[in-house]
Amino acid sequence: MSGLAAMPDDDDSLSPLMLLRPYWRVTLAAFLGWFLDAFDQVALLLCLPDIGKSLGVGLTAMGLVITAQSVGRILGNTSWGWLSDRYGRKLTFMIGVLWFAAFSGFTALVWTYLGMLVVQFLFGIGFGGEWTASASLLMESVPPRARSLASSIMMAGYECGFFAAAAVQAVVLPYWGWRAMFLIGVIPAILAIFIRRDVAESPVWLRLQATPASSATTRSRTGFRLDGAALQALLFMAVLQFQNAAIYSFYPTLLRKVQNLTPAEVFPLLGCYCLGSLIGKPLCGLLATRMGERTVFVTYFLITIVDIWPFISANSMWVLAGAALVMGLFGNSVFALVPHYLSQRFPSANRSFGMGCSYAVAALGQGVCGFVVPWLGGQWGLPQAIESSVVIGTFMVAAVIFYQPPTLPGRHMEGEESITP
Repeated sequence: MSGLAAMPDDDDSLSPLMLLRPYWRVTLAAFLGWFLDAFDQVALLLCLPDIGKSLGVGLTAMGLVITAQSVGRILGNTSWGWLSDRYGRKLTFMIGVLWFAAFSGFTALVWTYLGMLVVQFLFGIGFGGEWTASASLLMESVPPRARSLASSIMMAGYECGFFAAAAVQAVVLPYWGWRAMFLIGVIPAILAIFIRRDVAESPVWLRLQATPASSATTRSRTGFRLDGAALQALLFMAVLQFQNAAIYSFYPTLLRKVQNLTPAEVFPLLGCYCLGSLIGKPLCGLLATRMGERTVFVTYFLITIVDIWPFISANSMWVLAGAALVMGLFGNSVFALVPHYLSQRFPSANRSFGMGCSYAVAALGQGVCGFVVPWLGGQWGLPQAIESSVVIGTFMVAAVIFYQPPTLPGRHMEGEESITP
């Protein structure tokens, strides 16, 4: 890193994509971290019926495994957010990658239901820590006008990981069983080498460390403030993750148990969902740059509500595939804006901790969904449980985004005007 010239963002003639090109290493690392996180997490969702059968438990009990992972994410997001603010985004990012890769491998060695709860809780700690550090690192490294696009590229990594896991399960699950899926999840440890060698530390974090001790003391006294912007970030992530988890957490199980599809037949529908998300997330980032985040959020939420019934309950494979594509394009693509949305709501000195707390609350939202959907499914049926949870969650998150905080403390990040790659 060098501080000798102005950021390329000073040139308004450059597109966000051109502005992002010098930062491809950190963008790629953040993308791959989320890709590999997704592969390991989605492996659990794809294998829920098989793991439950192997361990002798039902769907509600397996839903509690998702909840245990979410509780681990709460601990990981908050504690690793603090570590990221104190010891650096890059180091915390590397440790998070190694952590979740290790506990993915340990999942393959579990032979009891209690053991699965414990291992997935520990996996969640690494899952949460990796995202917190990488999102802060990316948002603090790229120029302001490229942040929405960088955010969308990073978050598209989840769909790539989802798609890869779906493709692998279609081949691996029928022949080698669910344990092989989690052994493959050890591969992400290789990413730590790339981060160590080719990714630079956050320039904003480095600048904060170089400030005089008196300034650091002042920042320490102010600490984390639960102001209007921070409260909005927490509520936003809680209800958004509940809504999003209702869309996808039990979708593979529904396709196999309600629609009676084989793992090979499930793959094209998951592929359509992932393809829609891969197209939708970069598009969402570009639209937000032009139209504003709130307009994009509301439009995408309306389409999600319209699409939820055919996505879950259609009887035709063609309709299911089309609805899955639309759900990926709109229902899931709003997550493209999450890193940028959150980064604006916390000051530089405790941005990673604030974003970590927000994602911790999101994990709580997912954990609640992991319990509520199968419980409602036992009362009404799984399709109705998913549909009602998505509609309720969508209205809640739409209500949250209409609040306008008095200030956005992270709209302008410290020192960004003088930092270049």
